[in-house]
Amino acid sequence: MSIFGTMQTSISGMNAQSSRLSSVADNIANSDTAGYKRQGTNFATLVTGGSAGGNTSGGVITSGTIEIEGQGVPKTTSSSTNLAILGSGFFLVSDGVNNGFMTRAGAFEQDAEGYLTTPNGFRLQGYSMASGTVPVPNGLSGLVDIQISKEPLPPVASTLGTFAATFDSQADIESAAAAANTLPSDNAAGTVFTGKTSMVAYDSLGNEVKLDVYATRTASDEWEITIYDQADANSSLEAFPYGNPALGTTTLQFDTGLGELTAASPKNMTIAVPNGENLQLDFSKMKLGAQFTVDDASVNGNPPSSAIGTEISEDGIVRVTYEDGSNRDLYKIALATVPSPTNLTTVTGTMFKQSVASGDVEVGFAGAGGFGQIMSSSLEQSNVDIAEELTEMIQAQRSYTANSKVFQTGSEIMDVVVNLKR
Repeated sequence: MSIFGTMQTSISGMNAQSSRLSSVADNIANSDTAGYKRQGTNFATLVTGGSAGGNTSGGVITSGTIEIEGQGVPKTTSSSTNLAILGSGFFLVSDGVNNGFMTRAGAFEQDAEGYLTTPNGFRLQGYSMASGTVPVPNGLSGLVDIQISKEPLPPVASTLGTFAATFDSQADIESAAAAANTLPSDNAAGTVFTGKTSMVAYDSLGNEVKLDVYATRTASDEWEITIYDQADANSSLEAFPYGNPALGTTTLQFDTGLGELTAASPKNMTIAVPNGENLQLDFSKMKLGAQFTVDDASVNGNPPSSAIGTEISEDGIVRVTYEDGSNRDLYKIALATVPSPTNLTTVTGTMFKQSVASGDVEVGFAGAGGFGQIMSSSLEQSNVDIAEELTEMIQAQRSYTANSKVFQTGSEIMDVVVNLKR
C-alpha cells in the first residue's frame, strides 16, 4: 500500500465515523419524538483491485438503517385522538392530494374542519362506515380522510318498542267493571284496572311522549292492554277520563297452564304516537306469574343531542358520543404494512413511503391479518435508548481520532519523503 493509499483509507474511515456520528445526532435529537425510529449505520469493507498476496489501499463504506420494526413504549395522554399501535402496522395518512404515506406517530388532533391530522397537517385515513369497510388488500382505493362531524344527533321518532310484563295469575277478574263499562278502554270515571306503568316514546321533533299503559284481568285467561297519552290525563280525577280516546287497546289470551300467550293471542299492537310515527309494540314476552311486574319497557328513537366527544376502539372504529349517552360509528381506521419495512423511504414528519425494495403496500384493520391493536389516548414513544447513543458517540469519536492519527502519520512520512536529499 502506498503512503497516499494509507491517507485515502484513513479519510474513508473518518467519513464513515462522521456518518455514524450523524445518525447518533439524529437519534438523540429525536429521542422525544413520538413514533420516531432509531437510525443506525452499517460498515462494509471497500477493497480495490490488486495483485494476489499484496496489500492495496481500500477503505470502508457505510449504509444507513432504520429500526422501523422496533416497538416504542406507549405513553398515556389526555387526548382520545392520540393513537398508538401495539404490534405491527402503520397508520395511513394523506396530504390532501396524495395517499400512501405511512407513520407510527399517532399524535392526531382535529383541525378546524374536523379532520384528524398529524402535527404537520397530514390527514388520517380509513373507510367510511356508511360506504362500507372492505379494504383492497394491495391498494389504496376506497380510503377517505377521516373527518369528525360535531353536528348534533338529529331527532328520531319512535317506531319500534317492547313491552314485557309478568301478570299476577291470582289477580281479581274485573268482570263487574266490564259490565259497568269502567275498564280502561271505556275511558270513564271510576275506571278499574289491575296494573299500570308508563313508558317514554319520541315524536318527530324528538320530544318525549309519555304513554300510560294499563293492564286489566278481564277473564281467567284474558288481559286487556290499553294505552293513553299521559298528556291527556285528567289530573283532578286521577287520570280518568282522559281528554282523548285511547291510543290503542287489545286483549291478550294466555295458556294458564303454561303461563304463556296462546298461539292465537295478539303478539303486538300498533299505536299512533301524537305528532310522531306509528309505534309497533312487541308483546310476545308477556307471561303469568306471582305478581304484576314490568320486565322490559323500551322503545327506539331519540331526542336531538349535542356531540360531546370522540372515541376510538382498539379495532379502529371512530365514533362520536352524544350527551344522551348514545354514539354513532363514522369510520374504521386502516392500517398498512409492506413485505420489507426496513426498506421504506423516510419522509419528513416521522413518515415513510413505499419504495421498490420495500414491496407493495398491504392494507388491513387493527387486530386482524397480523396487524396490531390500536390504543387510544396513547402515543408510541421513540425507540431510541439515550445510553446506547452516548456509547455510540464515544465509539465514533475514538474511531475518528484513530483514523485521523493514521492520516497524520502518513502526512509526516510524506514530509520525510519530500525532504529527502541526495
